[in-house]
Amino acid sequence: MADPLFRALARPQMVAGVTYPFFVMNGIVAAELFLVFKSPLALLPAVIIHALGYAAHLRDPHVMALWMTSLRRTPRVANYKLRGANVYCP
Repeated sequence: MADPLFRALARPQMVAGVTYPFFVMNGIVAAELFLVFKSPLALLPAVIIHALGYAAHLRDPHVMALWMTSLRRTPRVANYKLRGANVYCP
């Protein structure tokens, strides 16, 4: 078990159990869904996304940073121009 002070200082900034970038991304998704559908029920997917993010951040608080790093460092596949994304299908 690591020292509690070290764990506290090494942990990223958290808001409501998730990292700040995840919280902001989820807020943007919620706002867009609300503006498109003009219904409070459109906020339900944001609650579900937050719950999934909370569960992922319980295991490792750096999961968002690891995911962003993998997105930046994953090389382009051969059919990137055709699909517009890294899709591993012909």
